[in-house]
Amino acid sequence: MNQSVMQRRMLSKEDEAAVGNDELEVRREDQDKINKFSRLHQRETLLEEDLKSRAKEKEDLEEISSELELADENEKIPYKLGDAFIMLPLPDVQELLAKGTDKIEQSVSATEQKLSSIREEMDSLKVDLYARFGKTSKARTSSGPKHVQLDAVDAAQRYKIKKEDNLSPIQSVPPKVVISFGHGDPENPYNWSTARKIFVLSVGIVSVVNSTFGSSLPSGAIEYLAEYFHVTSQAQLVLPISLFLVGYVFGPIVFAPLSESYGRRIIMVVTFVFFTIFTMACALAPNWPFFLIFRLLCGITASSPIAVVGGVYADIFNDPIIRGRAMAFFMAATTCGPQLAPIISGFISVVSWRWTFWVGLIIAGISLAFLFFMPETYGPTILQRRAERMRKETGNPNIFAPIELEKKGARQMMTITLTRPIRMILFEAIVLFTCIYVSIAYAIFYLFFQAYPLIFKGTYGFKTGTAGLAFLAIAVGAFLSLAIFMYWDSVLVRAKKTNAPWTLIEEYRRLPLACLGGPSYVISLLWLGWSSNVKVHWIVPILSGIPFGIGFMLIFMALLNYVTDAYEIFAASALAATSACRSIFGAVLPIAAKPMYKSLGIAWASTLLAFLSLGMSIIPFAFIQYGDRIRSNSKFCQELRERKREYEEEQKRELEDRAASSPKQKADGTESPRHGCVDAV
Repeated sequence: MNQSVMQRRMLSKEDEAAVGNDELEVRREDQDKINKFSRLHQRETLLEEDLKSRAKEKEDLEEISSELELADENEKIPYKLGDAFIMLPLPDVQELLAKGTDKIEQSVSATEQKLSSIREEMDSLKVDLYARFGKTSKARTSSGPKHVQLDAVDAAQRYKIKKEDNLSPIQSVPPKVVISFGHGDPENPYNWSTARKIFVLSVGIVSVVNSTFGSSLPSGAIEYLAEYFHVTSQAQLVLPISLFLVGYVFGPIVFAPLSESYGRRIIMVVTFVFFTIFTMACALAPNWPFFLIFRLLCGITASSPIAVVGGVYADIFNDPIIRGRAMAFFMAATTCGPQLAPIISGFISVVSWRWTFWVGLIIAGISLAFLFFMPETYGPTILQRRAERMRKETGNPNIFAPIELEKKGARQMMTITLTRPIRMILFEAIVLFTCIYVSIAYAIFYLFFQAYPLIFKGTYGFKTGTAGLAFLAIAVGAFLSLAIFMYWDSVLVRAKKTNAPWTLIEEYRRLPLACLGGPSYVISLLWLGWSSNVKVHWIVPILSGIPFGIGFMLIFMALLNYVTDAYEIFAASALAATSACRSIFGAVLPIAAKPMYKSLGIAWASTLLAFLSLGMSIIPFAFIQYGDRIRSNSKFCQELRERKREYEEEQKRELEDRAASSPKQKADGTESPRHGCVDAV
């Protein structure tokens, strides 16, 4: 039912009965005119808003043009095209701004013509309505429906007020000046000195080593903890490590998005302070339940470096090759930390299990001192602080950093960090099978903290401290995998320079390393299981840790990099899904370690894990064969391709076609805004 019919029904049956047919028809015509006046008024309001918006755009362009007059003619200016910025010579930018201003003026002229026509029609209706209700209202007050008169008068009054507003000059609202990094800005983390970047790289590795070191710290003290707290259940003795890994689930869900809202440094420092406190609480735990609670809290706070350090390296390394190598060292650090803890706890726990955590506290305290000196690396947060400083120094409250204009809220955070990762696990085959593979590999890795004591203490009679030394072979394998990664990376770089066709295929760039790591992982498990015999020298099963470390690292490096390449802008959610899944598996599967090894024996228990890993090792080969087809059917990848296509089309369009809609420039934040462009909002 249209609006006219609805408005006509405003005339009640009593009104219709009170007047004749001729009078009733006249009133209906009056109501139609009122409705038409109302519709024209709505159109008038929209056009007026459009004129104000165009006037604001023109004012912004003119202000930017005046700022550019003070810039060097040979200087290149960042110019926003879609969601990206390109560097253009100053004359080109000025020409685009001039064309943008011309287009705005043409648009304003066309809008004013439409507005003039609408106002003429409204004036005509207003004359008719005033003629009826203004001059004759006294004669008809008693007989005519009052609401019709009130509607007419109200419409006329609103039109009068609006017309007066239009006749008055538009108040000029100071634009919001959005700052950004200029070319060569020393505060931009990409432009930091090599020494400063190495310091940040080192601090990140130290924090990650602390985190993963803490995960396996109780492994050499389990028997002493059981004796002190009178714990006899084997399932409960796994909890100090498993609950720590449960805490790791919180990293990608909570701390990663927080670091993108409030900066990396504050999140890392605060969580590391609490990690240090809860490590001390573990050393002082009065009973078993409190000890387990403190271990869970340690895991939650220790998950921050795991989730944030990768972003820190992305902040400071813009070269993908250097960034990839930094991430390789980061992954190696996550592997080495858990190998060092059993050695330390194995020797220290002989004195007291509490001293195991006192040593962890000392290491964390020393690391925390370095963390305090780590600079903020997140560019948006650096710009936010610069904007605050500039507002204070200049007294201009309209200077902002981009992050200050973004909406922040729990609803948005929940949507990004929870809904999308879950949907990707359920509906994205690449994410699902990657989660399964890395989760199994991660769980077996932490299962070894239960299996190694059974093998080297039970079979070979090692003491707790010397049994922990067996983990060093895995660390050696992890570092050897770095050499393999570097070699493959150099091969890939050379192939790209020669435009080799296979470098354009995402599966061929990353997955060959996983194809090597999978069999290596399987071989190491069979090696460990069938060489762990009193008739075989103990060095033989220990050496199986080398291919284990190689395989473990290559699987992770290859698959996580592949997921990152495949999903690009959705990579954070995909990696959050893999991180949460592997932490859950790593917490749950080791609970079955001792019962499985005691029931099946060392050889067959290891063989079972080997066959499970063998089944998983097919996944990277399947991705190479069918990955392109899987991605073509992926909704996320389809959306990614669509965004890429749209972006490429935007690049092909003439730059002047974008000048009127988004002629936004960036300001050089190290000097006065006259040295760069501003984004006037």
